[in-house]
Order: sequence, then structure tokens, then C-alpha cells
Amino acid sequence: MNLESLMLVALLLPLVGAAGISLAGSKPNLRETVTLTTAGVLAFTVWSLVPPVLAGARPRLEVTTLFDGLAITFQVEPLGMLFAALASSLWIVNSIYSIGYMRGNGEKHQTRFYIAFAVAIFAALGVAFAGNLLTLFIFYEILTISTYPLVSHKGDAATVRSARVYLGLLLATSIGLLLPAVIWTYVQAGTLDFTPGGILDGTGPLALGVLLACFAFGTAKAGLMPVHRWLPAAMVAPTPVSALLHAVAVVKAGVFTILKVVIYIFGVETLAESGAQQWLVWIASGTIVLASLIAMTKDNLKARLAYSTVSQLSYIVLGAALATASGVIGATMHIVTHAAGKITLFFCAGAIYTALHKTLVSELSGVGRTMPFTFAAFTIAALSIIGLPPFAGAWSKWFLVLGALEAGELLAVAVLMLSSLLNIIYLLQIPLLAFFREPAPGDEFRGVREAPLPSLLAIGITSLLCLVLFFAAEPLYQWARLLPSG
Repeated sequence: MNLESLMLVALLLPLVGAAGISLAGSKPNLRETVTLTTAGVLAFTVWSLVPPVLAGARPRLEVTTLFDGLAITFQVEPLGMLFAALASSLWIVNSIYSIGYMRGNGEKHQTRFYIAFAVAIFAALGVAFAGNLLTLFIFYEILTISTYPLVSHKGDAATVRSARVYLGLLLATSIGLLLPAVIWTYVQAGTLDFTPGGILDGTGPLALGVLLACFAFGTAKAGLMPVHRWLPAAMVAPTPVSALLHAVAVVKAGVFTILKVVIYIFGVETLAESGAQQWLVWIASGTIVLASLIAMTKDNLKARLAYSTVSQLSYIVLGAALATASGVIGATMHIVTHAAGKITLFFCAGAIYTALHKTLVSELSGVGRTMPFTFAAFTIAALSIIGLPPFAGAWSKWFLVLGALEAGELLAVAVLMLSSLLNIIYLLQIPLLAFFREPAPGDEFRGVREAPLPSLLAIGITSLLCLVLFFAAEPLYQWARLLPSG
């Protein structure tokens, strides 16, 4: 099978899986077998593309021409390949976790949940493999719409209100800012194709800066303040959905879009020479610090993790805005290292809810003795998010600091250091309470009470990944180096 066919199979597999899940909906065991099988075959197919793409192949598939030379086109390059490999691989782990969580909590509409999840993965792969801005925009919107049923899964009035905030803000920003940015780019450059070095040569600094603002705030999935409110609102969703939003597809589609636009539409060198991205360095830095400060005030565990995600996403935006080789490498690596750490943290939050029905940080005193495995994994993931060795996040933060130094942005260096200190305060407080505080009156649980085994298996895999990615970071680094950054 040639590379173009493999790419097409990878795109269609989630939809085939969604159809299979629908047909098997009345038989839970078969339904979940179809989900896991589809996820496994998809990951195998996507990873089959990795060696040739890293060796220089750029398979391209034009589906249909719409008008005036604009076409729905797919093309695989290293950054898109990384996003696709991450999303397809984590779908397996998230599906394993979902089996334990959905059954353990007796969730309703499980078939609808698995179908919507498969369609969301399809949309994420469409974003990853997009060969031009038009294709990326279409699949970006499909991803927004397909995740709405997941966010509104519980169906109560409060959940539906929050889901409408999620949908409304993402659609408003994409239609009001991202779409005009796409049109403006086409008028300016005469093409929407992703091109190494960019397509906006000759555009003035002011126009570049305004256009970059339309992309940055129009891509609200990246979580830049003040267009971040959809993310805390989405915390009403079941924990596997939160993991999808924060680690697997949605927010990663946002920061992936910004990084890809900086590299292949603006061009890193063009931005660096114009200085048009300087404001984005300040906005990303402000988001990093402010979101961390807000996270410190949140007693609800998922809300605290949500604002942590807002902060961590801006690390990636900051890396792109620095417009240096090390900044791009750090941003690319952080897509992966943050995914491993944050999906573990959300898995742990869901495990705590499933086993003990606790949602507040203030309720976790002494709980580590009841759920030692879960809180050990939480600690590993927290240390990775903080950026301490020997955990994966240390490498991405290291290259982000190098990128800031290369750009002469000492403020950005200070922000990265301050953020790590704030991470320590609001993340490590949780395992410290769980392991070293006495349980609250009435919470003296006897013995170990962990979440169901499938959930624990998923937590074990992702927490181990936080370690493996530190000691085996060289392949990820070499992958990131393939991106054009100057």
C-alpha cells in the first residue's frame, strides 16, 4: 500500500470504527472491543507513516477542488505526523481508561459517547494531515462540533449551559477571527498551502501583526487569554472527555494550528525579522502566569487542572512566538510531554471520583493511603508538568528557556521560571495532602480502594510515559529538529 493510501485509510478508520460502535451498541463488550480494535489499527496505520515521513517523504492527497484553485488537500509533514501519532496512540489508552470509568460510574449513553469520541479523533487527524489552511479550518470546525455531545454528555441543565459556552465561544472565535484570517491570507498570498519558510514574504510588519492576532485569538482552542473561558466551562464533561480536551485532541489541535501557521504560513525567519510577533510573547507570558495564579485559587480538582492547561498551552504558543530554532523545538516537544503529564493528571482525577466520589482538593487529606497507586502516578505527572528531571517536561522547558535566551527575551525566561514555581505550589499540594495529612473526620477509609483495573492500567501507562520520554528524548528531539525554523 502506498503512502497516500495509508494516509486515506488512517483518516477513514475512525469513521468506520464509529459505524461499528453504533452497530454493536446493544452489546457493551462487543462495542468496547470495536473501539479498542479500531484505535489499535489506527495507531498501527499512523505509525506506519512515521519512518518514510521522517526520512523526507511528503505524501499528498487532493480530494476535491472547490473553486479558484482551492482544494480539500491532505499532506503529511513532520509536525502533522507528530500530532497524528500522539492522538492515535493516546486514543488507545483513553479507550482503556474509559471502559473502567464509564462502567464504574454507571454512565448513560455510553454508545453515543464512544461514537462521538471516534468522530473527534477523525477530526483531529484531519487537522493533523491538512495540506492547506482551508482543509485545516474545515476539520477544526468538525472537531468543535463533534466534541459538543461529549461535553454535554450528562445532559442536566447546568451541563448543557456550560457546553453551550464551549460551543459558542469556539465557533464565534473561529468564524469571527480565524476564517477572516484564512481569507486575508489567500488574498495576500494567492495560496493557502502550507509551505516551508512561509507564504507571506513582502507583507509589512503591521499587517503581519494584525493577521497573527486573528490567527492566535481565532484559534481559541489554544487557550490564550481572554478567549480561554470555554476550557473551564468544559470541565462538566466526564473525565475521559476532559482527557480528550486537554491532552489528546482539542487543545493540542489549537496549539498545533498556531505552531503550524507560524512555521508554514508566516515563516519563523519572516516573523523574527519583522518583530510582528513580539506582542504574542507578552500575551503568552501573561497567560502563563495569570492562569497559574488562578489555578492556585481553585479547590475543585478538575478546575485547577483546567487552568493549569491554559497556562501550559501558552508555553507552546510562547515557543512559537519566540521565532527561534530552540523555541520551535521546545514548543514541539511540549505538545508531547504536556500530553503525557496532563492526561495522567486527569485520569487520576477521574479515578479519585470513581473510587471515592471526591472532587475537591480540600477533601483529599489522607486519601493517598487509600489510593496509593493513583497518587503516586499523580505525583509523577505533576513533577513532569513542573519540569523537574528525570521527567519528560524537563526537556521541553529546557529548550523553551534556550529559545527565549536566543531571542534575548529575558522576561520570557523569568516567566518560565516563575511558572514552574507556581506549578509546584498548586500541583504538589495535592499529593502532599493525600500522603502526609491525616484524613478528615469520617474519611478514615480502611484498606486500598482504587478505581477499576482498566482505569489503573491506563494511568500506569501514561505515568510511565512521563519517565520514558525523559530517558528516551533523543528521537523526539530529532523529530522536532526536522521542522523548518529559520
